[in-house]
Amino acid sequence: MIDFLRGPVVYLESEYIVLDIQGVGYRVFCPNPYAFAKTEGPVMVYIHYQTREDATLLFGFPTREEQKLFRKLIEVSGIGPRVALGILTGGTPDQLISAIYQENITFLMKLPGIGKKTAQRMILDLRDKLDGLSSVPIQTGLFAVAAEADAKAAALPWEEARDALKALGYTEAELDRVWLTMKKEGADSGTVDVLMKKALGLLYTAK
Repeated sequence: MIDFLRGPVVYLESEYIVLDIQGVGYRVFCPNPYAFAKTEGPVMVYIHYQTREDATLLFGFPTREEQKLFRKLIEVSGIGPRVALGILTGGTPDQLISAIYQENITFLMKLPGIGKKTAQRMILDLRDKLDGLSSVPIQTGLFAVAAEADAKAAALPWEEARDALKALGYTEAELDRVWLTMKKEGADSGTVDVLMKKALGLLYTAK
């Protein structure tokens, strides 16, 4: 069983990276392969190994916590590995865990492949199983309501920028990946124009 792989990224696509491990190329499906594009030298990728009748697949994550969260997600009925990858593309582990603890169905339903019933199932199945997977304190009660309001206010300019980018022909998947990168880089605030310029720069780089 493979727990992790360490090696240079020699190729990447929109759904996976290829790691060179002592001359052998391992295709590893990731939530955001382009996050590895800026890394020079060997990278550590934590692996979930899946064997099916028709294929053997590797799913990879930059942290142990993300690997564990992926495994929790695929325990939920109706969520397979591909949907779980989409979920991790749409939000950071801390955001996802906070949404589950706060029963924020609206946030969960914005994730790729997640409808209302699956969002409700995620909350019911995972609410008591995510201890130790979040790096930030989980807010509940009035603090959670205030945090949710702040998050909604911060997301408004991006919603406008996103609609404008969709009108230019960019897909939902492309925009989800760009938004995740912007949040990880701390570039997710500003006016609509500022967010559009940042997103267009990332979209151009990804091509």
